Amino acid sequence: MPPVSVTAEQTDRNDQERDRYLMEIGQEIYQLIGRLYPICRSITGNGVRATLKILREYIPLEIREVPTGTQVFDWSIPREWNIKTAYVKDSQGRKVVDFEKSNLHVLSYSVPVRAKLPLEELKKHIHTLPEHPEWIPYRTSYYREDWAFCLSHNQLSALPDGEYEVLIDTSLQNGHLSYGEYFLQGQTDTEVLISTHVCHPSLANDNLSGIALAVFLAERLSKLSLRYSYRFLFTPGTIGSITWLGLNEAQASRIKHGLVLACVGDAGKITYKKSRRGNAEIDRAVGQSLRDSGDPYDIVDFSPYGYDERQFCSPGFNLPVGCFMRTPHGKFSEYHTSADNLEFVKAESLLDSFSKCVSIIDLLEHNKTYVNQNPKCEPQLGKRGLYGTTGGQTERKAAELGMLWVLNLSDDTNSLLDIAERSGLEFGVIKTAADLLLQHHLLKESGNTP
Repeated sequence: MPPVSVTAEQTDRNDQERDRYLMEIGQEIYQLIGRLYPICRSITGNGVRATLKILREYIPLEIREVPTGTQVFDWSIPREWNIKTAYVKDSQGRKVVDFEKSNLHVLSYSVPVRAKLPLEELKKHIHTLPEHPEWIPYRTSYYREDWAFCLSHNQLSALPDGEYEVLIDTSLQNGHLSYGEYFLQGQTDTEVLISTHVCHPSLANDNLSGIALAVFLAERLSKLSLRYSYRFLFTPGTIGSITWLGLNEAQASRIKHGLVLACVGDAGKITYKKSRRGNAEIDRAVGQSLRDSGDPYDIVDFSPYGYDERQFCSPGFNLPVGCFMRTPHGKFSEYHTSADNLEFVKAESLLDSFSKCVSIIDLLEHNKTYVNQNPKCEPQLGKRGLYGTTGGQTERKAAELGMLWVLNLSDDTNSLLDIAERSGLEFGVIKTAADLLLQHHLLKESGNTP
């Protein structure tokens, strides 16, 4: 069967339609971040629930509730924290700090307080960033009872001596930890895990970008026929992934590939942190996809510090889960401050992150192993219309070289990813070559497909 002929006009039209679709996706991801941005989230409470309910408008998310006190390995589910309002008033009754203007103003998990304090005493409960005097820091006190306000340093410097009225109207009581889970059944029960943390308040890159990207990846995959099953987790950082693993230990071994998504909306280049294994298929797939993109990127080794990959990669599980980011946490000055706002994330960057994640997933889905049906010397490709008799375009030569590599290494042991890595060709070239050879009955799929 000869290859299908596609005109240049058809190709241009298809490319234009694809580009329009992708640009729309970038804007839609950004718009979801905008919807979620005002919500005050923490590791428990109504802010997480409100966030998950919005996500359920996009995908049929299951919202799980785990009671306070539930033991999950060495941890237990903490008390649930909720906040109504908080402020600091000066001696004239004017609000000089107001939670309604920024939910970063209150230390997350602050215990309730109502008091009148002199400025010097109040300063003991104030966090600022002198090096960035216009920014409000983000601070937490999850597992230690405390209270505090977070201000810009300029705000603090403008406060005159005197007495201040302080109110933090919060509750810290038995309740639940909430997380979201969406499962897509594929042709096999082997799973790809996509995990992202939902515990931060109004911080756009860390990690509303990861949440929104995961939603649109899930929405896209829900429309496809999939080889793998996919599990999307939207959990509070650290305690959320520990909770899921604690409640699902028996099925964690089904996870063959995994990505933690965080900080995927800034203008920096892609950074990928490898799994603890270091050379898992997901690590190699990400590396191949990033090389094929032609864009700058960084790949860094695993370390037990960061996001929830460190829980999935803990020695008792050692799952093949890496972390997909742009600029890593702590490497951009806006990290955990009010400057991580809607202006800091870009639709173009979100689109790029989305496209690269799609490419990684496509590679995993199509990374199969084949057997050459004509292994004794090369088959005659020319008589099948698969090989040119004269010199031609670079793309034609790459396609022909791809077919030779696939035929030579399809010995029931090498996957398409193995062949791409060894040949130095793009994975797409290798996959296209394999598809053509299959059409001409020169290959068959192996029983050793990964």
